[in-house]
Amino acid sequence: MSRPLRITLSAVLSLAFLLVTAPAQATALVTVLRYDAGRAAEFSATVDQAAQVWNANVANVRLMRGTPAHFVVYADNGWPRALPTSLGRGTVWMGRQAVNQGYYPLRIATHEIGHILGLPDRRTGRCSDLMSGSSAPTSCTNATPSAAERAEVDRNFAGATPLVEFGRLHEER
Repeated sequence: MSRPLRITLSAVLSLAFLLVTAPAQATALVTVLRYDAGRAAEFSATVDQAAQVWNANVANVRLMRGTPAHFVVYADNGWPRALPTSLGRGTVWMGRQAVNQGYYPLRIATHEIGHILGLPDRRTGRCSDLMSGSSAPTSCTNATPSAAERAEVDRNFAGATPLVEFGRLHEER
């Protein structure tokens, strides 16, 4: 075997070895979304907790408090609702009416942010499904998205078409 051929073969084998043994690199970029919970009144800390829940459960998006905000959270006396205007953007209302009826505030906040992240309501009635919303009983305190919901959010922020309807108010009654 000629010397140039041995050098080329050696270089190819070395590169192949490096590719096989190197740790996998993440190819998806992480989208950072800023939210404003300054108008969420007594729910402000709960909204921060809901952001932490999402941050601990998805890879392609990170929520952080800040301005200018991609979405704003308000407190009011109505029913909880969200108005996603596009993926990662919109408005959330933490309605006191559901809390007064016994629904868990952290589950409400995490659910409503789920709409902003592209998830539609799925009224399954199961506590294990975050997006089942108020169809789950008031005793449900699960505020963690299911594996399917986590995967859907990651797909949304990797370029998939979200299933939520943008520009439509999503009310949980």
